[in-house]
Amino acid sequence: MKIGLTLLLANDRETNSKRSYDSIRAIAQQAETDGFDSLWLPDNFFERTPGAPTQGMWECWTMLSALAEATTRVEIGTLILINAFRNPAIVAKMATTADEVSHGRLILGLGAGYPGYNESMYQAFGLPFGQQVDRFAEALRILRPLLKEGHVDFAGEFYHARHCEDVPRGPRPAGPPLLVGGIGPRLLKLAAQYGDLWNTGYLGQPETLAEPLAKIAAACREIGRDPATLGITALVGLWFPDLQAKRPSIFDHTLTGTVPELAAAMRGYAELGVRHIMFQCEPYTPEARQRLTQALQLYRGMGSADGSADPRSDEDAERRS
Repeated sequence: MKIGLTLLLANDRETNSKRSYDSIRAIAQQAETDGFDSLWLPDNFFERTPGAPTQGMWECWTMLSALAEATTRVEIGTLILINAFRNPAIVAKMATTADEVSHGRLILGLGAGYPGYNESMYQAFGLPFGQQVDRFAEALRILRPLLKEGHVDFAGEFYHARHCEDVPRGPRPAGPPLLVGGIGPRLLKLAAQYGDLWNTGYLGQPETLAEPLAKIAAACREIGRDPATLGITALVGLWFPDLQAKRPSIFDHTLTGTVPELAAAMRGYAELGVRHIMFQCEPYTPEARQRLTQALQLYRGMGSADGSADPRSDEDAERRS
């Protein structure tokens, strides 16, 4: 199982001061040195809370492209790219290009966006708001064939891509893997239909994944897909109460504990057949990341269920050589 770290692009919550690119790059490079398998970037433009200053954040894809050049080994993914922000045919072109820049390290994570969430941002940037899942369903009918085959001819209610080609092709013949995020019934079905990977969050202990796992398996069976062919990924909300007294309000569930307990939780996710977990640390501090790194190293030393010393995939180990 692979272990990833999410990178924050938003202003500091306490001071609302911006995070410089240099600081983001430094965290990314340190995570690569520390042995993380992947880096994950959120997609948003700003957040507004009544009575508080607007919290700004950097644009996801520009940062991702820069980090593709600033790193050499880690996979780089979006968690998740919000469909309504960009034309899906252009997203496919962007993804193929970023996969070329990163030498085949991109994971393209996509989602519909939360209904009713941050509507003022959509209005501010002139983006379509409403019918997010309907739009996303059409977008996937454009994105997947462009990524996998390099061409599509589609005309829908929201999007058109007539005789569209994605050329030149990137370093992987079938394009970067497509990760679909979401837990609602329609989103689960779309993940089963179009995804190479599926993601849900925020999770805590491994048992918090049990119900979502049952739902995605049922969605796969409903369309005649073997659930084992869809890679399971999970976003885990990691909280250190001794470093931050207030529980993060953004987390549905939280994972807490000592370094050995965190490593045991990683092992628990691996035993569920999860392919990839991503941690979002609260607080977002060097001390929190250091503890997570120690847990990662301890987990790696535990060995996998088949007795091998390193549970990472052969492809991932080859990339490290």
